[in-house]
Amino acid sequence: MEISIGIIGLGSIAKAIISPLLERGEYQPQQVLGIVGRSSSIASALKDLPKDVKVLASEDSLSSEVWKAPLKILAVKPQQFDQIKESGSLFQSDHKFPKPLLISVLAGITLKSLKKSFPGHTCIRAVPNTPSLVGQGLTGLAWEDNITVDQKKVVKKIFEPISEIYELEEKKLDPFLALTSSGPAYIALVVEAMADGAVAAGLPRYLSNQLAHKTLSGTASLIREKSLHPAELKDMVASPGGTTISALRHLELAGFRSALIEAVFLAAQKSRQLAEETSS
Repeated sequence: MEISIGIIGLGSIAKAIISPLLERGEYQPQQVLGIVGRSSSIASALKDLPKDVKVLASEDSLSSEVWKAPLKILAVKPQQFDQIKESGSLFQSDHKFPKPLLISVLAGITLKSLKKSFPGHTCIRAVPNTPSLVGQGLTGLAWEDNITVDQKKVVKKIFEPISEIYELEEKKLDPFLALTSSGPAYIALVVEAMADGAVAAGLPRYLSNQLAHKTLSGTASLIREKSLHPAELKDMVASPGGTTISALRHLELAGFRSALIEAVFLAAQKSRQLAEETSS
């Protein structure tokens, strides 16, 4: 069976993308070829994947077969980008794929850089976030100018099982990344700090962690399902002269709100900086 999808860098995000497609029968295991950096990484890459998925190390001579696939997902670390060389001549074009598609999930690698490195491909930038690992993700997509409607449908079908999809101008991927891709780290820090506060106030660690996690998920569900503005929920909870408003006053004095604003802004700024460096 011919390879229908090639994955260059079969890490956790790439596995989160391909696994639902295999489960739904969009692709058969024999149609998937994954490439990893070292032979020692093959076992971990294959974990939790169907047995007929083929994974090869990059030094294996057969790894060049990945370039025959009409669709490829580039998911190596950004610092490994320059090591990936196109062998587009191996691809056999047809009416549906006049050129193969290359979907990059690498942060800071622009469409300009992708097209320069992979001139034989139609390139797409995708920015998924880690909640995609549990099917609750967000993915931003920026398209190369000459992509067709049918090709867009193929790409969207890749990400629909794991995330909501947002089609964006490429310049908007930087703030999208700063909010959605970096955001889980900010939230994790907040949840950890809340649990630490409860431990300091006398609750046992296991219970503090559990309650912090449930408070996060419950609050997110409430805001979304009731279409609440965050300020509305804050005002619902903070009664005059009560415990919550006292805590909020302390957070404001400590610069909590401005720190989060600056965190998102700086992450977007760093993403733009990385993109400029790779494009130069």
